[in-house]
Amino acid sequence: MKPHRHHYWLNYKPEDEVQFNNQVKAICDLYHQAPELYQQGIHIISSDELTGIQALERVTPSLAMRPGLIERREFEYIRHGTVSLIANFEVATGAVIAPSLGPRRTEADFEAHIRTTIATDSTAQWIFIVDQLNIHKSESLVRLVAEKCSITDDLGIKGKQGWLKSMQSRATFLSDKTHRIRFVYVPKHSSWLNQIEIWFSILVRRLLKRTSFCSTDELIDRILGFIDYFNRILAKPFNWTYRGRPLTI
Repeated sequence: MKPHRHHYWLNYKPEDEVQFNNQVKAICDLYHQAPELYQQGIHIISSDELTGIQALERVTPSLAMRPGLIERREFEYIRHGTVSLIANFEVATGAVIAPSLGPRRTEADFEAHIRTTIATDSTAQWIFIVDQLNIHKSESLVRLVAEKCSITDDLGIKGKQGWLKSMQSRATFLSDKTHRIRFVYVPKHSSWLNQIEIWFSILVRRLLKRTSFCSTDELIDRILGFIDYFNRILAKPFNWTYRGRPLTI
């Protein structure tokens, strides 16, 4: 026994288990259908943000590993600011497309990111899998989808009426299956369902944890360089085995 050690865990109980299970299954179905849909010109995109990436410069260089000794890294560092990454994982190909890097992740940043992503294949159908963050259900995102899908209906007024009235009404509009561009939301506390989270862990382990950066510009260059390397050498679809069946303990 090691009473000094502990792990956090979440005892999450969804308000509606049937709805929760249906949402999970819908996302898993999209993952398994992604290769076929891609051949039809439909992009299944797992998208999210990795915020607060620190540009840390080690005071002295690390000492490389050698027989009998692991790599030794300087404890002290200099902070050079932070960067936020908004990334897309193409489920069918395993590639990371149209990444956005900047000082923050605001509603405007995410709208601009989606606009840039859509422009890479402007006539295609896009399905974005995202979490429940408020910027994923924003007024600007509703207006973008309406613009790109040629929807001329009155969208209403934010906080008052129509599709723009509330976050819930905006999410309903954005997830409409009749739209060429739509969003699918993972249930609350289900980040494990979003494949981009797997890729973020690859980025952290292979680059961010092991490198010293002298500035945010260098950090951005190294992230973009890693994405280019990943797409050329490592990119492949994740083997998603879960089918969406309810989990039991």
